[in-house]
Amino acid sequence: MSQYFDVGERTLWNPSNGPGRLFVEVAKALESVAELPCGIGVGQWGPGDPDSHGIDLPAFSAFTDALVRRYRESSHLILRSLMEGFIATAIVLVERGGGTVPALSEEPGTDNRDVQVGPHGRAPKADPDRLVELAAEHSGSMAW
Repeated sequence: MSQYFDVGERTLWNPSNGPGRLFVEVAKALESVAELPCGIGVGQWGPGDPDSHGIDLPAFSAFTDALVRRYRESSHLILRSLMEGFIATAIVLVERGGGTVPALSEEPGTDNRDVQVGPHGRAPKADPDRLVELAAEHSGSMAW
């Protein structure tokens, strides 16, 4: 079996069940981080099909952009590490849907919500190129 992530009748990604379900669960968990709904809902086959996930592209793009912005503004290495793989995959879906992620090219602000404590202090700001490179790597492994 597999999952379907669709915008309308167009499939953006067709992963196996494990990665697909995990992606949805992580998206739901990150809604509190983005302070926005993720935009992933019921797909074209209706509410009876748990393997079909419709993507509201404007909402999902805004959600992804908010996560990228939070990632880039954070100096907390662990927070960024936990978000990184999801964000890279989400960038691929946004781009396949024809959307953009403006926060990848904007100058990041400063976020003091998360304080990193330890012998190494604060981590340096995140490099947006890392997300772009990881998204390109993910794209090559994401069947449509």
